[in-house]
Amino acid sequence: MLEEILFLLLSVTLFIIIFSKIIRHNDSNYIALLIIEAIGIAICFFEIKLNLVANLFFKIIRYICSIVIPLVIIILEINGIVFSEMLTIFLAKVLLKLGDTKTAKTILVKFVAKYKNSYKGHILLAQIYEKEGGMRKAIDEYVMALDVKGNDYDSYFKIANLLKDLGKKDESIEMLQNLVKSKPDCCEGSKLLGELLCEQERFKEAASVYQDALKYHSSDFDLYYSLGIVFTRLNDFNMAKEMYEKAAELNHKLYGAYYNLGQICFIEKDMESAEKYFEKSLYDEGLEAKSYYQLAKIYVIKGMKEKAINFINKAIEIEPKLLKKASKEKFFEEIKQYFTVSVKMNEKDEIKENIEENEIEEISIKEKEEKNARSYLEETTDLVQSIKENTEKQNDLKNIINKEKLEEIIKNDELEEESENDKFEEIIENDNLKENNKTEEKNQKELENNQRVDKF
Repeated sequence: MLEEILFLLLSVTLFIIIFSKIIRHNDSNYIALLIIEAIGIAICFFEIKLNLVANLFFKIIRYICSIVIPLVIIILEINGIVFSEMLTIFLAKVLLKLGDTKTAKTILVKFVAKYKNSYKGHILLAQIYEKEGGMRKAIDEYVMALDVKGNDYDSYFKIANLLKDLGKKDESIEMLQNLVKSKPDCCEGSKLLGELLCEQERFKEAASVYQDALKYHSSDFDLYYSLGIVFTRLNDFNMAKEMYEKAAELNHKLYGAYYNLGQICFIEKDMESAEKYFEKSLYDEGLEAKSYYQLAKIYVIKGMKEKAINFINKAIEIEPKLLKKASKEKFFEEIKQYFTVSVKMNEKDEIKENIEENEIEEISIKEKEEKNARSYLEETTDLVQSIKENTEKQNDLKNIINKEKLEEIIKNDELEEESENDKFEEIIENDNLKENNKTEEKNQKELENNQRVDKF
C-alpha cells in the first residue's frame, strides 16, 4: 500500500508539471503524454480501490507510463531538448515519407509559430519549401534557423545557393565570401563562389578562391579541374596544363581534363601528346565526336590520310553539324571529297539545336564554364591556325611583291641602258655631223683659195 501511495504522489506531481506546460505554451502535443500518465495512475488507483495486488507486468506498465516517460521528458527539456519539437519533427517526417507534404507543412508552420526558436522546425520547413520551389519562403526559414544558431554554415550556404537560383548573384557572392572567410575549409562554398566569379569573368578572384580551398582539400580533383578552367580563360596555358594533369591524376575518368589537355598540346604543336589525350577523351560520350574531329586534324598534319578520313567521318556520323564546320576547315582541304557521311543538314541541325537549347537550360554554372573553356581552347586553336595561314599568305605575297619589284628593276635597268645607248648614238651622230661640217667648210675654203689663185 505504501508503495502505491508513493507512486501516486510522484506520478501526480509529474502530471501537474506536464499539465502546466500545456497551459504555459498552449501546446496540445503534451496531451498525449498526459493520457499516457493517466493510464499508469488509473492502474494504480484501481489497485488501491479494489485492494488488488497487480502482477509484475502491470507494475512495469504503470511505472513506465506515469514515472519513467514523464521524468525522461522533463530531464531532456531541462537540457534544452523540447518534447513537443521531437514529436512534431517525428510526425512531419513520417508524413513526408507517406507523401503527405501538405499536412506535414501545416504541422510545422503551426509549430514554428509557437516555438520561434525551434532550429530543427525551421530547417525541415525550409527543406520542404525548397523542394516545392518556394525559394523565397525557404530563404526566410533558413534565415530564422541562422538567427537561432549563428554558426550554422550549412544554412548560410543554402541561402547563398537559393539567392543564386533566384538570380541575385551579387548577393550570393557576398554571402559566400563571408562564409569562406568565417569557414575557409567549406569546400562547397568555395566551389560555388568560384563558379559565380567565373560566370562574371572575374577569373583572378576565382583562382584565388580555388587555391585557398586547396590548402584544406589538397586531394579534391574538382578544385584542380576548376583551376584548370580558370587558367585557361586567363591564357595561362602552362598553369592550366598543370592543373588538368593533377585533376586527371586524381580522377582517371575525368575525360574533360584529357580533352582540354589535348587542345593545349595541339596549340603547343606537341602532336604526340595531343593524340594521346584525345584518345583518352574518346571514352566520354559527350566528347567522342569532338575527340574524333581533333584526332582527324592531327592525322592530316602527320600525313596519315586514310586514318584522318576515317576519323572525320566518324565525328560527322556522331555529330552531323560537324560536316559544315569540317567543310570550311583548311585542314581538311585535301580530303573533303572523301567525306562519306550523308546528312540532311536541315533536319539534323534543327533536332540538334533543340536538344542543345534544352541542355543549356538544365546545365549548371560549372558545366557552362567547362563548356566555355573548351570552346575558348577550340577558338584559340583556330586563331593560331588562322595566324599561321595569314603568315604564309603574307610570305607568299612578299615573294610575289619582291619578284614583281625585281622584274621592274630589271626592266628599268634595260630601259636606262637603252636610253644611254640612244644618247651615245646621238652623241656619235652629232660628232659625225660636226666633223662632216668641218670637212665641208675646209673644202669650201680650199676651193675659194684655189679660185683666188686662178684669178691672179
